[in-house]
Amino acid sequence: MTKIIAVHSFRGGTGKSNTTANVAVLLAAEGRRVGVVDTDIQSPGIHILFGLEGAKITTSLNDYLFHERDITEAALDVTHNVGMDLKGQLFLIPSSTQPGQITRVLREGYDAKLLTQGLRQLVDGLSLDVLMIDTHPGLNEETLLSLIISQTLIIIMRPDKQDYEGTGITIEVARQLEVPRMVIVVNKVPSGLEPEAVKVKVEETYKCEVVAAVPFSEEMINLASEAIFAAHYPEHPITALYKQVAVKLVE
Repeated sequence: MTKIIAVHSFRGGTGKSNTTANVAVLLAAEGRRVGVVDTDIQSPGIHILFGLEGAKITTSLNDYLFHERDITEAALDVTHNVGMDLKGQLFLIPSSTQPGQITRVLREGYDAKLLTQGLRQLVDGLSLDVLMIDTHPGLNEETLLSLIISQTLIIIMRPDKQDYEGTGITIEVARQLEVPRMVIVVNKVPSGLEPEAVKVKVEETYKCEVVAAVPFSEEMINLASEAIFAAHYPEHPITALYKQVAVKLVE
């Protein structure tokens, strides 16, 4: 059975897309067929992590939503773009970076139910073992429908007061929607905080499993989204944490 995983954060800047990309690569490295969908249509960007330039993307999720193209036509095989050998296969369904396309989304919106239908079509059309949905930060209709069809929700948060409040809102909404499983990744933990202590505090606050508390990393900042961290630093402790998250997701 395909695992559908939504990756979400209440606010931007949490490292949601980096987490999504690294976990997807590590799942594909173990032999799985993995799809990643960039549903952050208003501000797409995960394609950069997979070595793609937005201007060179000729088919996108937008073509399915607005032009009635088959969604599988937008699936790009990025298996050989990640800088490491993958036993499985990795597909990216990007959103368009063309200003006109983004403006149309902002002006007209789109049929969120059509998006959820397309996600199900991807699972069958690409014979996926795992589908990861990189959502738009905050809560809107598209995000809520993505949560509803997911078996697992990963919430990415930073250990600051705004994220604590926003994460609490997200968890409450997800519980009302009866999302089968929720886990948290606490990201960018400052050097002055002990990750294990942060993990315990967050679990106690939300009564929700924390699958990793990832410390702030200068290497991550310096990499500047130019590559997949786990491929560039295979022996790094943060890569080990990403592997830990990947294992938890397929348990």
